[in-house]
Amino acid sequence: MVMAINGGFPGPNITAKVGDTVEVELSNNLNTEGVVIHWHGIRQFTTPWYDGTASVSQCVINPGQTFLYKFKVDKAGTYFYHGHYGMQREAGLYGSLIVEEGDQGQKEPFQYDGEFSLLLSDWWHQTVYQQEVGLSSDPFQWINEPQSLLINGRGQYNCSLASRYNSSAALPECSLGGGEQWAPNVLKVLPNKTYRLRIASTTSLASLNLAIGGHNVTVVEADGNYVQPFSTTDVDIYSGETYSVLFTTNQNPDENYWISVGVRGRLPQTPQALALVNYLPNHASKFPTSPPPVTPQWDDYNRSKAFSNRIQGLEGTTPPPPADYDRRIMLLNTQNTIDGLTVWAINNVSLSFPPTPYLGALKYGIKAAFDQTPPPDTFPDCRYDIMSPPANPNATTGNAIYTLDFNSTVDVILQNANTLQPNDSEIHPWHMHGHNFWVLGYGDGKFQRGDEKLFEKAGRRPPLKNTAVIFPFGWTALRFVADNPGAWPFHCHIEPHLHMGMGVVIAEGVEFLADVPRETLSCGLTGMMFSGNGEEGHN
Repeated sequence: MVMAINGGFPGPNITAKVGDTVEVELSNNLNTEGVVIHWHGIRQFTTPWYDGTASVSQCVINPGQTFLYKFKVDKAGTYFYHGHYGMQREAGLYGSLIVEEGDQGQKEPFQYDGEFSLLLSDWWHQTVYQQEVGLSSDPFQWINEPQSLLINGRGQYNCSLASRYNSSAALPECSLGGGEQWAPNVLKVLPNKTYRLRIASTTSLASLNLAIGGHNVTVVEADGNYVQPFSTTDVDIYSGETYSVLFTTNQNPDENYWISVGVRGRLPQTPQALALVNYLPNHASKFPTSPPPVTPQWDDYNRSKAFSNRIQGLEGTTPPPPADYDRRIMLLNTQNTIDGLTVWAINNVSLSFPPTPYLGALKYGIKAAFDQTPPPDTFPDCRYDIMSPPANPNATTGNAIYTLDFNSTVDVILQNANTLQPNDSEIHPWHMHGHNFWVLGYGDGKFQRGDEKLFEKAGRRPPLKNTAVIFPFGWTALRFVADNPGAWPFHCHIEPHLHMGMGVVIAEGVEFLADVPRETLSCGLTGMMFSGNGEEGHN
């Protein structure tokens, strides 16, 4: 079962230019549940109520209701949109959002002859409702690995297009004679041209690696920000990330070539996804003579770190970060238990969203809407052993927020740790709404004072991104300026991890906002206030 948009899956591509105002009218024809759409990577300056996050920026759009999103796009790049209520992203609510340079004379710092977009996702046969029940059960029932990887909504199951290259393959070869159900996406190209490939990962769980057989690619954009170009054989891409890469069709023009997408960071139990680079005038039915590229070893984290460290901001388009910070927040990622249930927690608090959206509660002083006690800026026990399961696995549930001084510079240290199982630590891609941040650096082990020297590698220009990975048993350091009035989620982009509490909410400058549109606040205590059943300034 898939959640479709306008009868299609994935949702329709949306293309705009810098400076455009985008209007999207969303009608909820689901029979039994609300829905919102988050515009991933769009910073929503002056329109935080259209960020599309349930319980943070707005109430859910109930069945039968229509809601108008209206926001300005201010930065060219590769983005996407997706559901941000429950685990609806995993159920298929997503699509591509491309912002091109505008008509005011801006130029992209690279040239190409054509472009393609690949939206990467993973797919389960068990419904998200079954998965949500399992995640909230005692005993805990994990969602396990996806049955398929999808490229623009297409994939294979119980067969593989790559099996013809391996007589002892575990899966039979997919037959293309029965229609298009197994047919891969086809990228039609001309020889000796340069193409831009826009890649976005909306996966629920899988970290991925993409490669084009016989071709190197040049990375030129990450998360809507231009980067110092570098050539590579393949690209690691984590959930929530977007990239643009250039490739030149300089190989044998009598051949076609595979694009391969496989799992990284988890023991692969899902066959690779495949698309076809079709050199014209060859027919798309002509199979490549070479097998698809092989995904690098799933747990070769040194390789993954080396790729991440190659991503640097492009001089002239990426300003350097502020020289120092005003506040540092340490966020320890741990797996814990609460009343027998397995959860994820940040500084020992598992996030539980309140029924009243934070944005309205902050704007109108409704203090009863969420816990007013500030969450800790660091994990309680500085002696915490990140290399072992927690000595005390118990955590608490909370919904307090980090209130930041407007225009202050904030450092965040994302600290990874061991799960409840010995010798186990997972990859977590963290996504921040409403902001881009500088990725200052990565490190192994526990962050210590003095590790700041790792930020200052000679000649390195920290890139601006909105999603960054923490590697197992390691840390990632970020810096951003709290210059966007609103309330914003900051969370692991792995769908079941957020569902289990792996996130925080930050807020800044809400007092500078105009009145929040009432149609975003029709639930909880703000709904009571606007309906006349309550008063402003609840205490």
